[in-house]
Amino acid sequence: MAKIRVMVVDDHEMVRRGICSYLETEDDLEVVGQANNGNSAVEMALKLKPDVILMDLIMEHGTGVDATQKIKQELPCVQIIILTSYIDEALIFPALEAGALSYLLKTSQADEIVEAIHLAIKQEAVIEPKVATKMLTKMRNNTEHRPHSDLTDRELEILVLIGEGKTNQEIADELFIGIKTVKTHVSNILSKLGVEDRTKAAIYAHRHKLV
Repeated sequence: MAKIRVMVVDDHEMVRRGICSYLETEDDLEVVGQANNGNSAVEMALKLKPDVILMDLIMEHGTGVDATQKIKQELPCVQIIILTSYIDEALIFPALEAGALSYLLKTSQADEIVEAIHLAIKQEAVIEPKVATKMLTKMRNNTEHRPHSDLTDRELEILVLIGEGKTNQEIADELFIGIKTVKTHVSNILSKLGVEDRTKAAIYAHRHKLV
């Protein structure tokens, strides 16, 4: 059975050596390269084409995020596991968006890192619990309630037409409904959106890209 070819990227020599020494005790893993910065990581990855890369984030001469993005562009099959000391949102999301599969902290147990490598070959992600918590918190904070989500399908349809500058009569003609029905819907729309008139409703429609 072919060994999993691993590359380790970290700017701290002792950390890098320690990781490599442990990985080399695993029968099915082979450390094929070591790099101490992002730029070197890209060059080495393109040359060695490893199966998995353990990637630090904060390094001189090319960050882990930049290196991850460049490597994934050229070698999409290479799986990259972030292994860092940082759980800052400013690093987590850019790293994952750049193409990293997993995100681990250097406080992880050695066997957890090995397991993440094995899972990476199966394209299965491992996210450090503290990192996962931050991701969920950000997702919840970004899921804000928008007033137009309370509109019925018909009311949303009419809001779009208001945004297009249609009069009540034009809306009635287009939807084949009575003018009184349109006025009722418009009244409900203004109430649900919390706006004073149809002009502000139109502005709301454009601001939320409904038109």
